[in-house]
Amino acid sequence: MLTIIKIKQRLIILSLMMIFAQSTLKAQTSQPTWWFGLSGAANFNFYDGTTQRLNNALFVPTAFHKGDGIKPFGSFLMEYRPGPVWGAMLNIGYDGRGGKFDGVIAPCDCPATLETDLSYITIEPNLRLGSATSNFYFFAGPRVAFNLDKNFEYTQEKQPDTDGEFSAIRKTILSGQVGMGYDIPLSPATSASKVVLSPFVSYHPYFGQDSRTIESWSVSTLRTGVALKFGKGKAVPAIVEVPVVDVPLADVTFSVRAPKSVPIERQVSETLPLRNSIFFDESSSEIPNRYVLLSKSQASDFKEVQLENVQTVTMNGRSARQLNVYHNILNITGDRMRSNPGTIISLSGASMKGAQEGKAFAESVKYYLVDRFGIDASRISTEGRIKPLIPSEQPGGKKELTLLREGDRRVDILSGSPELLMEVGGGMMKPVSINAVQVDPMDSHVVFNVGGAKDLLRTWSLDITNNMGNTQHFGPYTRDIVSIPGKDILGNSADGNYKVVMTGVNKKGITTTKESSVYLVRQTETVEKGYRFSILFDFDKSRTIDSYEKFLVDVVSPLITDGSKVIIHGHTDIIGSEDYNATLSESRAAQTQKIIEGALNNAGKKNVTFETIGYGEDLDRSPFENNLPEERFYNRTVIIDIVPVK
Repeated sequence: MLTIIKIKQRLIILSLMMIFAQSTLKAQTSQPTWWFGLSGAANFNFYDGTTQRLNNALFVPTAFHKGDGIKPFGSFLMEYRPGPVWGAMLNIGYDGRGGKFDGVIAPCDCPATLETDLSYITIEPNLRLGSATSNFYFFAGPRVAFNLDKNFEYTQEKQPDTDGEFSAIRKTILSGQVGMGYDIPLSPATSASKVVLSPFVSYHPYFGQDSRTIESWSVSTLRTGVALKFGKGKAVPAIVEVPVVDVPLADVTFSVRAPKSVPIERQVSETLPLRNSIFFDESSSEIPNRYVLLSKSQASDFKEVQLENVQTVTMNGRSARQLNVYHNILNITGDRMRSNPGTIISLSGASMKGAQEGKAFAESVKYYLVDRFGIDASRISTEGRIKPLIPSEQPGGKKELTLLREGDRRVDILSGSPELLMEVGGGMMKPVSINAVQVDPMDSHVVFNVGGAKDLLRTWSLDITNNMGNTQHFGPYTRDIVSIPGKDILGNSADGNYKVVMTGVNKKGITTTKESSVYLVRQTETVEKGYRFSILFDFDKSRTIDSYEKFLVDVVSPLITDGSKVIIHGHTDIIGSEDYNATLSESRAAQTQKIIEGALNNAGKKNVTFETIGYGEDLDRSPFENNLPEERFYNRTVIIDIVPVK
């Protein structure tokens, strides 16, 4: 087995060397339209989920979860290539998905193992995307697999070894794959008979690969191997090479949008969403002390309205305000249930250590509400789970699991009572309204737009020079749109004319510059009262904006008057890549604008301007820190500022 693996590794390394070399053969015969051949590969299989009932006769005492293994793959193949770019591929063959689960300890304090020879007959049609100038190609398509073997071997130290067949195995699996390869010609360029050796690699994610109709055994596979292909070409006239002429790179555009005046503070009526979760610390079922826990006498005097005028001045006055409200979630829930005797709630606790600990989390919350606020225990039900109803960690996930699991160790408050869950959408609890002073409001920012920067530039920066010749440097940046607070540019000045020079470096290292100018004046008179709303998203979700449509149409849009300015900015937490999070936040913000614009058009409101930006995980712009799970949950947000016409 080791020798086979080493041979395959050498073939993969050889193919990668050929890819990086980018050596393109100038064939003197046409490439075949049809190819036929064989392929062989190693399937690197990775298991996840829960497997405990092996068949109707064997329910093992300790569940198996993760595992891995290397099994063979072999197929007959056919390719159709009508041109150098698009084509189709078909593989029919044997597909080994077996492996060995990670060992566990049975209740008898003895090791137990589980190994399987799971295999399929597979049919894999793929779309092929190649190139006219390279032998490198990509492919993707579905996989239809028919179960062939489902044997297992279970061992436990203090009982006889058990061989058998899994029950409830799916007879047919419908999944998918994506991969890449490189064609290495083995025949002379002048020969009409073509022979090609193609190292390839493909990835089969866990989607659709639940092996059984019970439990949750899913399989992800990385396949590496080689294919040998044969085809018949035709003689063609010699090709005369034409010198390649470099085409100049497309240029970026540069524009500056500045407020007519720079407000330093604004009175704002802020609607804060209330996340319906209490997050628990590792190895403790006690409610963390960062949550505001009252004595019985304090609870008897507590009213939710007391939180409406709490003032803090950090992170634009927003982060600390909202977290202070959120950390009173138990007291808000107790006050609402006390004021509305007909309401009931369900507490769903989740812990990776087991449903029993999740249940203990939920019971801690229930005890607090019953003991401090005098809520009848019959109005509160509890349950324990391994994962919450909407988990952050998904099957097959490999990255940043510590942060994801911190977010899944929690109690969710569920209720069908409208006094607790208003029609905000997204499963959030009824929000809390706060009258606050907004420091450095979003409409005081100067917006710089470098169109095409993300695609054409490595980085860009700004040099902003005042009338006295003093220059401030900002950057470097990589995204297209950046906003800078007007007060940062003004400093101690009341107003000023500024020259703005944008300097960018493109992908070839060539520098390009663009110039503009801007006039700023500090606003000294009292600014008009504005409105701020927030909507929250679950992990990695952008389409849940649909669940907020009623809230945006019925609550937010009516407050937008003719001539108002609406500033929409999207944010994410720090989980995931920076580029992905930037795109995700832009998608969330853009969908929010689309819904609001539609509501305004239906209402006949005109002259409303939008400023919509996705900041991704930008730490300088994040509403919250990312140290606590609740902070990361609140950073998955779109914030809407409504600035009325002056």
